Amino acid sequence: MLYAITDSTLLANNLLTACEQALAGGCQWLQYRDKSHDAVKRESEARALKALCNQYQAKLIINDDVDLAEAVGADGVHLGQGDGSVTEARKRLGERAIIGITCHDQLALAQKGLADGASYVAFGAFFPSKTKPGARPAPLSLLNDATQLGAPVIAIGGIDVSNCQAVVEAGAAGIAVCHSLFAASDIQLQAQRFCEAMALAKPA
Repeated sequence: MLYAITDSTLLANNLLTACEQALAGGCQWLQYRDKSHDAVKRESEARALKALCNQYQAKLIINDDVDLAEAVGADGVHLGQGDGSVTEARKRLGERAIIGITCHDQLALAQKGLADGASYVAFGAFFPSKTKPGARPAPLSLLNDATQLGAPVIAIGGIDVSNCQAVVEAGAAGIAVCHSLFAASDIQLQAQRFCEAMALAKPA
């Protein structure tokens, strides 16, 4: 599964166009990530992205903002450590909501997140990341260990077309990408390349 994460700086002038290209190329989940305090802009963009995702039968996940996810009828929310309670998000958004939790390189964080009601767990960074250059490195072996938890495992951090196959083979159900997708000159083609590379992988 290709899981695209938006970047408000990289996509400052072409958010909707870039996201539609990613969706047309095969992106199945899209995470709206905007850390600005412009609530009107964020809600407007999130609503537009939800409509796009509906058009392409994809899921819209909101980064770190349960209120916004609820307001626009998003499919779910992704929470970082310290960015809100998984338990509270589950109560607010309901049983059908997709709730993800950042677990860095620690299985214990994933176990707690799933016990609190998370739908999936995200680990990384597995490679040097342009989006989060200070992210703590995680070993690929962690992905195989995490599959034993019984929930979808998402890998993040420096993943590109050249290394995504290894990540899937190590156990990831999906890869989360930002710069390596949205900085491409042809975003739709890049999304297709990701999907083709993952399809060739032999899951752990």
